[in-house]
Amino acid sequence: MLKLAIIGRPNVGKSTLFNRIAGKKLAIVDDTPGITRDWRDSEGFLYDQPIHIIDTAGLEEAFDGSIESRMREQTEEALKRADVALFMIDGRAGITPLDQHFARWLRKQDIPVILGVNKSEHGPAVQNALGEAFSLGLGEPVILSAEHGIGLEELYHALEPHFPAPEKPAAIAFDVDGTLEESEALDEIEGNEEFEFVETVPEVTALKVAIVGRPNVGKSTLLNAMVGGPRSMTGPEAGITRDAVSVEWTYKDREFRLVDTAGMRRKSKVVDKIEKLSVEDSMRAIRLAQVVILVLDGNIMLEKQDLIIAEHVLNEGRALVIAVNKWDMVDEKLELQQQLADRITRSLSQIRDIPIIHTSALNGRNINLLMDTVMDTFKMWNKRVSTGKLNRWLRMMESRNPAPLIGGRSNRLRYIAQIKTRPPTFVLWLSRPKEVPDSYKRYIINGLREDFEIPGVPIRLLIRTSKNPYSDK
Repeated sequence: MLKLAIIGRPNVGKSTLFNRIAGKKLAIVDDTPGITRDWRDSEGFLYDQPIHIIDTAGLEEAFDGSIESRMREQTEEALKRADVALFMIDGRAGITPLDQHFARWLRKQDIPVILGVNKSEHGPAVQNALGEAFSLGLGEPVILSAEHGIGLEELYHALEPHFPAPEKPAAIAFDVDGTLEESEALDEIEGNEEFEFVETVPEVTALKVAIVGRPNVGKSTLLNAMVGGPRSMTGPEAGITRDAVSVEWTYKDREFRLVDTAGMRRKSKVVDKIEKLSVEDSMRAIRLAQVVILVLDGNIMLEKQDLIIAEHVLNEGRALVIAVNKWDMVDEKLELQQQLADRITRSLSQIRDIPIIHTSALNGRNINLLMDTVMDTFKMWNKRVSTGKLNRWLRMMESRNPAPLIGGRSNRLRYIAQIKTRPPTFVLWLSRPKEVPDSYKRYIINGLREDFEIPGVPIRLLIRTSKNPYSDK
């Protein structure tokens, strides 16, 4: 598959073209220059050709350790991974000295370069820029309007000499978790202790892990420590990461897709339009993840916003692992460990035994332990329990603690079955489901968690009316 890096100075439309080829709004787009800071990649299609596209930060001439300098370094790193570079300029603004400078730099690189003149939807307004474009020495320009989809056919023909030989089409990636629909079809399995559900979607090889948390807790540093290189831009400034940055990585022969997300502040503090878009991107990363690593700052541990993020992850049904970062800078370690455990037990009582790993991303401490815990938690998230075993367990639970009486009559527990993993989801049939108190539902869920060893992940329990003809009337 051809790898195409889209490069150029800030605000020339790189992310807009990236989203169009990817077929979805993955990169944040706005008129504000310099929104994209890290490079991000995705697979998409340009007509009949699958293409791996890389969206890069705006090129700036800076070498002083500033954000602009680090953005340039990230773009250079992305360029090393590409087969072809698409150098985009703004047709309405014309050729700038910065365009000329980077065109000279690109001519010295060992990579084919295609010149694209973007924002060309109003032809007469960009004629001067088209004439000047030839002076950059990058060949005949491709006239584009990423926003309106103009010029994609010309871009296809410009890339045609670089497309690899045809190969078998890659598997299409999709969300493996799906949405559980409650329907009458569920009731067809009631009473059948031979029933075992079968997954209707293929196994996805790459384990999708989102790294989330408040700004400046070390999420990007943690990602870099995992992959062993500066994949995500870091620094002392809060809020450097804006787009969710995705990285393919292998650990212990297991493929991962790691996603570094923008910091998520309290909703009342998010007033900037760009930050709102970044938070929405982080929310989408959580929704599409399988395991979420919530990164905490060991020096400012478990604020209200941390709990809000954790609760959102659990409500989405995702497996959660907590990484307490900057642990090397903490003095009263034992005291803080106990405080954190107590706070989680009180505030996230619906999930017991959420795994907590103490790390130092800067020093690479406990990174392997964190990833081993992620894989163990993923196994719990995929836990299956046989129907026969579940119903023998249900009879034991009812004999130990029957459901509360209704009008002096028993509310019998008829049948239970698991209908889904990711997270483990169970359906319980009984005589009068509307009369079951929340406390009894917690009794069943906690019993499932303890007796079948499903710690640290969400468990969903659906309650349905029994169709048993001998149910109490």
